[in-house]
Amino acid sequence: MGEFSVMHLLVVGLVVLVLFGRGKVSSLMGEVGKGITAFKKGVQEGAKEVEATPEAPRDVTPADKAKA
Repeated sequence: MGEFSVMHLLVVGLVVLVLFGRGKVSSLMGEVGKGITAFKKGVQEGAKEVEATPEAPRDVTPADKAKA
């Protein structure tokens, strides 16, 4: 009990297909695919941003508090 077999997954898939129809399920899978693609693109852009060379540190101390 509590374990899922391939047969269980097929029955669940068939029930979902009957309840929502083929068109709704295929459009939902298309949206999932677009989401995965957008996620991968965001991860790649984030990696490029992290790899970019940071600018040299600069002194931002106010002039009136700077040591003379």
